[in-house]
Amino acid sequence: MGKNNLKTITFFLLLQTILTAAAFAAGFLSRDHLANQSNIFPILTQAYNILKNHGLKELPAFSSLQYGMVRGMLQAYDEPHTTFVEPPQHELQTNQLEGKFGGIGSRLERDPDGYIFLFPFADSPAVLSGVQEGDRLLAVGNLQIDADTNMDDILAAIRGPVGDKVILIIGHAPEYLPLAVTIKRDEVSLPSVTWNIAQGDPRIGLIQINTIAATTPKETQRAIDDLMERDASYFILDLRHNFGGLVDAGVDTAQLFLEKGDAIISEQYRGQDEETFVAKQDGPFKEIPLVVLVSNQTASAAEIIAGALQGQGRAQLIGVPTYGKDSIQLIFDLDDGSSIHVTSARWWIAGYGSITGTGLQPDIILAEENMQDQQPVQAAIKHLLDE
Repeated sequence: MGKNNLKTITFFLLLQTILTAAAFAAGFLSRDHLANQSNIFPILTQAYNILKNHGLKELPAFSSLQYGMVRGMLQAYDEPHTTFVEPPQHELQTNQLEGKFGGIGSRLERDPDGYIFLFPFADSPAVLSGVQEGDRLLAVGNLQIDADTNMDDILAAIRGPVGDKVILIIGHAPEYLPLAVTIKRDEVSLPSVTWNIAQGDPRIGLIQINTIAATTPKETQRAIDDLMERDASYFILDLRHNFGGLVDAGVDTAQLFLEKGDAIISEQYRGQDEETFVAKQDGPFKEIPLVVLVSNQTASAAEIIAGALQGQGRAQLIGVPTYGKDSIQLIFDLDDGSSIHVTSARWWIAGYGSITGTGLQPDIILAEENMQDQQPVQAAIKHLLDE
């Protein structure tokens, strides 16, 4: 796509940050430069000094003030998908979009009392360092863990560059006495695609794409190859709960099913000419019988895949109208590990125009109340076999 910044049109990950209320001022300043920016933001500087000198309460941490200022600025900007993401959430989002991260290889669970327990995977760095199933996690580095500690903060503290070490304070049952363990992080995969033979019919391969990550095109190809080896000859691409992801990965995934020269999307950035992306070569699965399941939670890059396949007459859509998000966000990293996601372009599918507010319209429409159960899969199977 020719951009230096990570490009994403993910909806779900951004939705988590939009829900935060806007704060008391607009702008983004650092502590070191706040006093020198009065000519740029004089009212902000004046308001800050009044609050600092006359407020009854102590000011919160300056990072909290800065984050509030950024959110206030973005609220004034008034573009729903331009958002600010704090460091822990930004790190987790990046992990998900990359499809891998440096971790210790353990599942974390919080019990009703707020305690965090570890359940390490077999042969993982956690196991090799002495972590046992059911150990209580007491601290990660300098992060002390209690019932109020955010799970995103815990995960972000545990994860980090492959090869780096992280110190955990754990407790073995039943006493849970503090014990320090040093664990060397290793690469942990986050699969974006799962697949199986459909229940009741061994001819049908079901591929569920959960998010559109950098690894999704290869994972999708691996899924279909495996299903073919198990004698599947009809395929269902399930995008019902997919809120989006990376534009490039969505385009590359669509190409797997298209013929050379087929148009996928067109996009346009402010002040630039529109650009159309087509399949560069015949996809390895351009002829397999295929249908696509969609729902009102199918958004962004998932809509690129569904829309391109429908637009080229390659596959019919089954379900309900999709969410309808045809904007592109560029992600800009800030110095402290937070990020701003800025809506910078629009995309569209030939013959559709904008899908904002309408979404993609399925070829076979199902009842909304049936979208969570197996009825869409059964409808897809029937359609494939009838065709």
